[in-house]
Amino acid sequence: MSYRRHDALDKKGAEYWHPIEVSNNEEIIVLQEKKLQQQMAYLAKNSALYQQKFAEAGIQFDDIKTLQDLAKVPFTVKQDLRDSLQAAPPFGLHQTAATSDIVQMQASSGTTGSPAYVALTENDIEMWNELSARGFFACGVQPGDFVLHGFSMSKGFVGGIPCVQAIQYMGAIDIPVGADGGVDRLLRACADIQPRVIIGAPNFLLHVAAMAPKVLGKSANELGVKQLIVGGEPGGGIPAIREALETAWGAKVCEMMGGTDLGVIYWGECSEQDGMHMICQDHIIVELINPETNEVIPFEKGTTGELVYTAIGREASPVVRFKSGDHIIVTDTECGCGRTGPKIRCFGRTDDMLIVRGINVFPSAIQDLVLQMQPETNGVMRVLADFDGHTTQENLKVLVERGANQSKEHDLELSEKIQKTIRDSLSFKAKVIIVDADIFEKPGVAKVALTLRQTPDFL
Repeated sequence: MSYRRHDALDKKGAEYWHPIEVSNNEEIIVLQEKKLQQQMAYLAKNSALYQQKFAEAGIQFDDIKTLQDLAKVPFTVKQDLRDSLQAAPPFGLHQTAATSDIVQMQASSGTTGSPAYVALTENDIEMWNELSARGFFACGVQPGDFVLHGFSMSKGFVGGIPCVQAIQYMGAIDIPVGADGGVDRLLRACADIQPRVIIGAPNFLLHVAAMAPKVLGKSANELGVKQLIVGGEPGGGIPAIREALETAWGAKVCEMMGGTDLGVIYWGECSEQDGMHMICQDHIIVELINPETNEVIPFEKGTTGELVYTAIGREASPVVRFKSGDHIIVTDTECGCGRTGPKIRCFGRTDDMLIVRGINVFPSAIQDLVLQMQPETNGVMRVLADFDGHTTQENLKVLVERGANQSKEHDLELSEKIQKTIRDSLSFKAKVIIVDADIFEKPGVAKVALTLRQTPDFL
């Protein structure tokens, strides 16, 4: 398989990467239902996991012919995949291709347990490359661009090797330093090569920009970067983080989203910058559900819900009605760019959500408020969830870094101000504790964890 798609360079300056991105809904449904029926037949023959799940649910694979029929199928959750992997390592009972046909494996980040290992055939890799190319292209990568790689390159994460493969596939040139290479090396590569694009986690790229004067003797916005593509955590959709990134780098920010279980990237934000488009509906069926009732709801502007995915055309590790845990708001269903896939922002994950006296609270929403209170704060916070589970009847403890040049004498006043802002904006009571600036570890290879489960030593 070649590194570069044969016609990649011809796509420079095009309005979109693949025609499916601008296809009408009727055309997409016809294609999806055809491929859904083929995937069901494939699973009936090859998937021990789904043979078991369908039997327990009392349904047949050939019962699932339309998108509406999918509602008959039970959800697949992360624990199902963990159990499957434990029952038949390394790729689980949901391995549906012969091991001799598997040519690559990747791993999830393992932030909520052991990493999940995902198998890929050659066809799967080509599909991943294609999906990610669409995402990168929507976000502003053009064939011929130099792209500085700021995601982690280690541990089998999809932000590493699969992103390199996709960037090569689409005719761009990846600069494979990675977050693991360190801030100094990233900045020196940026100064030497002058890439048009940088990809990475938003909080980490903010940290890299802050270090530029120390490492290079110049600001990040003097390095000539034109486009930042961020993902891996909700920060790219938080207005205060986006504004800080664009100011620090003097570059436009677009966001992408995906995951190990379906692909690398399947949502990408266009130049309109008001949400990420679903750009892979020929390979992934996406449903929006009410997380309280699990009922399917339509993608309509302003609607919130949880995303559920079904792979169509996947060979090695397909999933059906996989609950992603990603909670989103639909920002629109139309766009000036011509893409027809719904546009979304992700505002949190099920794994991160806390329930404070009956109110659903996502730490990223608190982070957005704290960022807006600079320079009184340093823009950095952590939730201290020092209770069992995800529910508390107490005021939620929030640790907020004091602004770098702010006096401790005003801590009480600042704490009360933040508490009022949280109460007025998010409808729950917090106990805000002001801590020293720069007391929390700076962003690095791992995703930023906004929730602490144990009281830090400095309290």
